[in-house]
Amino acid sequence: MSEPSASTPAPPISFEHFLGVDIRVGRVVSASLNPKARKPAYVLVIDFGPLGQRTTSAQITANYRPEQLVGRQVVAVCNFPPKNVAGVTSEVLVLAAVCPDRGTVLLSPDQPVSEGVRIL
Repeated sequence: MSEPSASTPAPPISFEHFLGVDIRVGRVVSASLNPKARKPAYVLVIDFGPLGQRTTSAQITANYRPEQLVGRQVVAVCNFPPKNVAGVTSEVLVLAAVCPDRGTVLLSPDQPVSEGVRIL
């Protein structure tokens, strides 16, 4: 399946399909530069409460410094299979808006919620 462009919407899916995507809130526990990444990226360790901690590599260095990320709540897809990304076993996909004028901007709840809360 090809990725939809910014101006072309993805094809419709059923609500059941949507429910199959496990999107949850987690809190960043640590953030450090990934020295093996071709494009600048951070290795993030994220606490998802009852699901435990998960690791990922995220190309968000243009808008965020590590100290801005630690303690921040983020939204991530938690049920993709683990994938090796620049030497890191990426266990989740952190969600962001990818904007031509603002770069990659993380999605997060506008009020604190419990780690591991599901997004619907």
